[in-house]
Amino acid sequence: MSIANWVRSDLEEKGVPYHALRHAEAFTAQALAERLHVSGHRVAKVVVVMADGRPVELVLPATRRVVLEWVQAVLGADEVRLATEEELAGYFPDCEVGALPALRHWKGVDVLMDAFMDVGGEVVFQGGTHHDAVRLPCADWVTLLHPRLGRFTEPLHP
Repeated sequence: MSIANWVRSDLEEKGVPYHALRHAEAFTAQALAERLHVSGHRVAKVVVVMADGRPVELVLPATRRVVLEWVQAVLGADEVRLATEEELAGYFPDCEVGALPALRHWKGVDVLMDAFMDVGGEVVFQGGTHHDAVRLPCADWVTLLHPRLGRFTEPLHP
């Protein structure tokens, strides 16, 4: 396998320079960081939540975890919960569950990026499989992603 076709197409159509990376199987963003010898602060992971019944893509560093109450406050939502694996499989049929690329997947769906993810230099994220990743300049990625910024995470290990 390789990075998802839509990821490659999106990056190439927009002229964003990137590197497709093949690595040993990694089921977590922290494992991806270890496999690629990159700081977890530079590895973007995706968590999808359902906020008042609509999907919202959260993008955060591998070294942090989502605090749902903070997401709820940032979004001004009445109810926020993690998306189920079935919902993820329905939204991302061409990606392995847990290997969602940190890119804008659907038109009209909010992308909320944790302020700790805007790191400068280069960032890395899963390419749609547990064996493939994408590396690109953070500034190009943020411009492409055009996320809403907020603070909704805490360190994985306090």
